[in-house]
Parts: sequence; C-alpha cells; structure tokens
Amino acid sequence: MTSSAPSLLIDAGNSRIKWALVLADGTQSATGALSHDAAGRPDWYGLPAPRGAWISNVAGAAAAARIDALLDAHWPQLPRTTIRASAQQCGVTNSYSTPQALGSDRWAGMIGARAAFPGEHLLIATFGTATTLEALRADGRFVGGLIAPGWTLMMRSLGEHTAQLPTLDAGAARGLLETGAVHEGARRGPFFATDTPRSLSAGCTLAQAGLIERMWRDLQDEWQVPVRLVVSGGAVDEVTSALKVPHTRHDSLVLSGLALIAAESAGNAAKVSDTTSATGRDA
Repeated sequence: MTSSAPSLLIDAGNSRIKWALVLADGTQSATGALSHDAAGRPDWYGLPAPRGAWISNVAGAAAAARIDALLDAHWPQLPRTTIRASAQQCGVTNSYSTPQALGSDRWAGMIGARAAFPGEHLLIATFGTATTLEALRADGRFVGGLIAPGWTLMMRSLGEHTAQLPTLDAGAARGLLETGAVHEGARRGPFFATDTPRSLSAGCTLAQAGLIERMWRDLQDEWQVPVRLVVSGGAVDEVTSALKVPHTRHDSLVLSGLALIAAESAGNAAKVSDTTSATGRDA
C-alpha cells in the first residue's frame, strides 16, 4: 500500500459507529455512520483501499468483533490500529494518574480539539451516552475531566427507576423541548413546565447545561484566562439550547484526532524507513 493511500478512521461510540476516509492532505473523501445492530453496513464499495484503519472503540468487545468482520469482508488483511490513550501524543500530555485508563474517544477528541483551536485554553464538552468534560491547557496539557450521565441516559434512568415518571426517548424529549419553546413565545430553551413529560425533558436538559456552565466559570476563575467551550456529541442541539455561555460546536473531534494520530504514525514510519535506507547506503 502506498503512503499516498487514504486512512480509514473509525469512531465506535456507545450509540453508533462513525467513519471517515481521509486523504494524505487531511481532506475527508468519504464519511458515514451506522448503528450497532447487525443490519447496518458501511458504504465502502467503490472507495480506494486505505493504507490502514485507526479505530477508537469504547463500545466493547462485540463492537470490536463487528468492526473486524466488516473490515475483513471488504479489505481483507487491512492493517488496523485500535488506539489507546497514552502519556503524550500529537502535542497533548495526559495528566491522568493512569494515562491508559482514559477513554480513547476522549483522548482522540482532545487531540482533535487542540489542532482545531491551537494556542487556546479549552473546556471540551461531549454529549453522548455519557456527558464528558476535559480541561485542556493551551500548551496541550490535559489537567483532568468529569463524567456524568448523558441527557438521554438521565431521562431513561428516571423513567426506569420511578413509579410515576414516563420513560422518554430522545425523539419524544426533543419534540417536547421544541413545543415548549414555541408555547412560551420568546422564551428560549427549557423552562418551568406545566406537565410531567416536559418537566422531565427540561429538567434533564438544564441539569446538563448547569454542569457545563458551572465548570466553565470555575475553570476561568482558576486559570484567570479566557477558556473556549467546545461542544459536540449526539445531544449537542438539546443541551446547547439551554446554555447561556459562549460555545463553539465541532461535530467530528474524535475523527479529527484519529486523522492526526494516523498522520503521526505515517510520519514515524517514514522516519524509520529513511533511517533504514541511510543505514543500508552507509554499509
């Protein structure tokens, strides 16, 4: 496989699998997403063979086996790398007490965020099955983070563990937020509601927004510098509808980070190849 071949990037989260084919110059030539059910198949037909696959998988062993089966069916023997967080990579330094214990999606997302907003202090908020926060210094030092139940998980937990509250799925909850905002006219986002489903939907949304706003303000007070709040994830629209602080949306942090990790590995391989060639000439 030539060094100019694209890289296949795969982000396997708890809700779905996203993928992208990225050219050597960083351009995405194809992207897609699929669910975790067995019926889903990526649309890889007609695409050029990649030089390898770089995978972030936080969805467990079953997802890993399925990804392997999909790759073997379409590109047999394709080299693949399942990334893990490390102490340092692509300009990001990991301050976790056990660096490898940090989720690969959070690690790749920080690498992608630092590249997207170089020289800035960042608070990265990702709204997926879990809501995660990462505090990232401008010099690339990850100082720590938080993990909380995600927006949908909060609502499902309330429905499953209380006798009189409904179990709302994301679609139903989104509809309630939208109709609530329209009903209140100029009022923006969730508010005190007058029925149980809207109370539940708005309460969980505001719980998410309150956490983000609190930590963003605390971080700026501690660091005494401006901090950019970067938001992403499947529930980003719902949570940001309630945010009252400035924020920047980025929809592909993990894939962007994977692209940088893949590019760094290609550069390292090229250095090894050049060293080997030079050694051969000297001999």
